[in-house]
Amino acid sequence: MRRLRIAAALLAALSLLGAVDPVPAADPPAAQKPAPRKFYIETADDKALLDAALADAKTTGKLAVIVFGGDWCHDSQGLAKVLTSDAFTNEFGARFSVTFIDVGIPQAGQGRNLDLVRRFGLKKMKGTPALFVISPKGKRINSKKDAESWRNADSRSVDEVLGWFRKLAEKQR
Repeated sequence: MRRLRIAAALLAALSLLGAVDPVPAADPPAAQKPAPRKFYIETADDKALLDAALADAKTTGKLAVIVFGGDWCHDSQGLAKVLTSDAFTNEFGARFSVTFIDVGIPQAGQGRNLDLVRRFGLKKMKGTPALFVISPKGKRINSKKDAESWRNADSRSVDEVLGWFRKLAEKQR
């Protein structure tokens, strides 16, 4: 009990001297926290985005990385963060061009732009995201099964994702 009184007296004395803040700072209000970044824009003209990405691949010779997902999905968000990171851009920016297409929530019957997904041979999206790599000639490079395998993207490490792209880049040389 005596130790508690001594500790309380010491804390009070230090707070008077300004050395200790007696009340811990609260988390900043929600209005001060930055909003999560949007990658998959619901109002975008996604057909035009896709067509532009494929035309750009043809013109520049880059491989087009087309990611079908949604900002509501943690796996879509996690993958998008890696694909827009400095690490990805520095290593792969000269070889790959990345485009994000919003597909809503297809597994709940609230999908959109699913006709764009079907262009790459995937008849039904079971989950998000799906990632397709398209050659400058417009040919899909990765399999449909591989495209769908990114539904666990957020559980993959940055090194795993970058490693996948390294292997793909090696195959395309």
